Amino acid sequence: MRNKVLILIVTSSLISVTLCSITIYILTRKEKESETNEIASLKETSENDATSDNSESNLESSEEPASVVKLIFIHHSTGENWLSDEDGTLGKALAEQNYFVSDTNYGWGPDNIGDTTDIGHWWKWFRSPDSTTYLNALYQESDQNSEYTRLESDPDGENEIVMFKSCYPNSELGGTSNDPIPDIDKNLLKGEGVDSQYHTISNVKGIYIDLLEYFKTKQDKLFIVVTAPPLGRNNSDSSAADNARALNNWLKNDWLEAYDYQNVAVFDFYNVLTGDGESNFNEYPSGGGDDHPSTEGNLKATQEFIPFLNGVYNSWKGN
Repeated sequence: MRNKVLILIVTSSLISVTLCSITIYILTRKEKESETNEIASLKETSENDATSDNSESNLESSEEPASVVKLIFIHHSTGENWLSDEDGTLGKALAEQNYFVSDTNYGWGPDNIGDTTDIGHWWKWFRSPDSTTYLNALYQESDQNSEYTRLESDPDGENEIVMFKSCYPNSELGGTSNDPIPDIDKNLLKGEGVDSQYHTISNVKGIYIDLLEYFKTKQDKLFIVVTAPPLGRNNSDSSAADNARALNNWLKNDWLEAYDYQNVAVFDFYNVLTGDGESNFNEYPSGGGDDHPSTEGNLKATQEFIPFLNGVYNSWKGN
């Protein structure tokens, strides 16, 4: 009798274990199916977003160029840090994507034009009586003026892509976003630096609008505007920060709305460094009151910039 009871107990236990195993298997399978469906749904959403967004967001067009492309970057210290192998690694990342990168820095070029990279200065580079001299030198430049890894072999020819960026003090903007935009002949910011009293949001918009008059004549070049980085909370106020946000939203959403060509694009470096809109201030400062983007911020920008650049390049080339 005791043996029968023992057998009955063991049998019952085995049945329970088996049922439990079956239940676990069913639940696990359902969870996996649910997870698979969720991933598929996310992929479908991503694909839909990609096709409804700008072409630079289309993952299918984010492949690296098939042959080496020459790129020149106009910058100062923030750009130097972004390019550096010890910081943002942008130079190395571009080399890995088949871009031969050169750059300008302080002291570069005719009349030391490389010293001047504030937004008002872009008029000097692209629209002033001396702009042909500056741009001929820019298109022919193949040297490095900062330290970063790049492709060893220069493919020769002119630079196809021109990236240009102003530094974070340019985010200290006066005026209001509703101020009328002056014609370029009446724009007192043209050729002026960030310390000018005319460094206002309306004048800055006027400078960028006028640049399109040159860009539309150079369909053999791709121009990438890299928006100026944000200032930190300790070095700006809410009014200037709001103006910076308004300006960069305008550049990204409105500036090119009536532009009929594919050779100009905007990379919103500002938005990346605000934590993708977490605030209107620099969320990745170097610290100690220094508003240069930190390594973390620069690496984040590199991660976002590479597919962006490949996308706009392929769109421009009609790929």
